Amino acid sequence: MQRGLQISKGEVDIHHAGTAMRFLTAYFATEEGKAVTLTGSQRMQERPVAVLVKALQDLGAEITYTKNEGYPPIHIRGKQLRKQRVSLPADISSQYISALLLVAPGLEEGLELELVGQITSIPYIKMTLGLLEQLGIAHSFEGNIIKVKPWKTVPDTVLVVESDWSSASYFYSIVALCEPGTELTLSSYKKDSLQGDSVLAEIYRCFGVDTRFGENSILLRKGGGTVPARSELDVAATGKRGYSADEGLHLDLTNAPDLAQTIAVTCFGLGLGCDLTGLHTLKIKETDRLEALKHELTKLGARISVTHKSLRLEPSEGILKDVAIDTYNDHRMAMAFAPLALRTSLYINDAEVVSKSYPDYWKDLQSLQFRIKTC
Repeated sequence: MQRGLQISKGEVDIHHAGTAMRFLTAYFATEEGKAVTLTGSQRMQERPVAVLVKALQDLGAEITYTKNEGYPPIHIRGKQLRKQRVSLPADISSQYISALLLVAPGLEEGLELELVGQITSIPYIKMTLGLLEQLGIAHSFEGNIIKVKPWKTVPDTVLVVESDWSSASYFYSIVALCEPGTELTLSSYKKDSLQGDSVLAEIYRCFGVDTRFGENSILLRKGGGTVPARSELDVAATGKRGYSADEGLHLDLTNAPDLAQTIAVTCFGLGLGCDLTGLHTLKIKETDRLEALKHELTKLGARISVTHKSLRLEPSEGILKDVAIDTYNDHRMAMAFAPLALRTSLYINDAEVVSKSYPDYWKDLQSLQFRIKTC
């Protein structure tokens, strides 16, 4: 993302970074005088971008496909977009929506965005709008209509960026798989977070992990029991939810799909079953994450089934040793499976895939006494 923002002409290669692809598509489309070809890895060239491109074209953008219709690479010639109204399907990745909202203040008349259908990933949309609000940009979100006003001058504001709750999930998993009494502190997190994945603090109570918020940090502590005998989560972001000793964990992760891999692996490590729904966006991530989870957990001895939008894991009694986990060019596959080293020995293939979002991940695990070697 940083390198891409520095380029005005020529090729911008974002490799596996889907967020960069979507945000930079909108950015370059609105930057008058810039002309780039936005491309990425082979997998990135298989990930659809047509919904966002069509919306930008409806606003007047000049974007063409250089290879396959609907997919990167795309050639973008930046220009001032004068149209104000556009619509998008509401059940798509929120990053398409956020990409438009982030450039909206720079449009001449701002933006009126209609979301058609049932909206998914609302916390991510609200997070983007919350950041615009911190910059003093007026907006409204009523029903399925989002309006963002243009800014008259670029605000001179310093923002402190909170740490990523998705990355915190791997440490929640580590604590859940540890012995009672284990404690771990993570810095820059806050209780009133804008991030949808902050629902972790509630979800992992079902695994015996308590979260205590400090001024600018969180303390994770494993309680006395592995899992409560029976508990119900009261978390708006998870929709249908709950845990029972007989049925396992039930979660609707429509608003926090990036947590699915971590939660599924945690359940497997604890021998628990789970039923996760609301996962339709995982089919078009770095890989088809549902099929990848099914394949890799099965290699470890799990009984698991998936549909196009759900995952069901049966309770288990053991984990196979020395299994090599494939990562499919997906950083979350590597990071989600690594905590299982607390329960078995395993290999992570293409381990450096974590460089996409967390380049120090393995170093941080070593600081927690994980024994890691390359081979």
